[in-house]
Amino acid sequence: MNNSISFLVHGRYALFSDPVTRIGGEKCSYHIPTYEALKGIAKSIYWKPTLTWIIHAVRILKPIRTQTKGMKPLNYRSGGNTLSIYSYLSEVAYEVSAYFEWNLHRPELEHDRVDGKHYEIAKRMLDRGGRQDIFLGTRDCQGYVEPCRFGEHDSVYADLPELTFGLMFHGFDYPDETGENELRARFWRPVMHNGVVQFPRPEECEIRKYIRPMETKRFTPGGNFSGLQEEAIIL
Repeated sequence: MNNSISFLVHGRYALFSDPVTRIGGEKCSYHIPTYEALKGIAKSIYWKPTLTWIIHAVRILKPIRTQTKGMKPLNYRSGGNTLSIYSYLSEVAYEVSAYFEWNLHRPELEHDRVDGKHYEIAKRMLDRGGRQDIFLGTRDCQGYVEPCRFGEHDSVYADLPELTFGLMFHGFDYPDETGENELRARFWRPVMHNGVVQFPRPEECEIRKYIRPMETKRFTPGGNFSGLQEEAIIL
């Protein structure tokens, strides 16, 4: 079935947070996007619980530059504001290759696995800049998307054979995508070749950390989502 898209995403700032740097309210961005952040962008373009987005690769187009800002986030304990230092990426642009698969852990939505329907909707939403707002890692970093052919833009790292980034956060294992009633975090060691970082599939990541128990939200026809006949009328 047709299920792959590629898009250009760009913005003035990006902040792909390293969880280790957020303990004291400080935030420091990774040098490249995380799998989870790019998956979130794909879901902002188009998503339904019937499908799961898989990020295949990202291509870094502009130089990796950071910019530090003094911020005053809310202090939820004592009220008022506190002073924190955020380290952003500046003037970013990426080409992303992604595709979706049916979420087999949601048998109640099997009737919605219609070949071609979701692909055509995803393409239309991408042409319009996404169904929801696009964020580059965090809400205060606005992004913009548009269709592209993966590899069509120039990359400043096209002639760099290899660059490693060490241990890095990959994404979260959510119960509705794994079938297990627990939330886990995945980690990996990315390597960029000539400006391209290829992501392993979530199940291929060997480093995982258990976070907490979590149950899957179930969809009930006629309850928290339309039944088959109602959905057919809407479509």
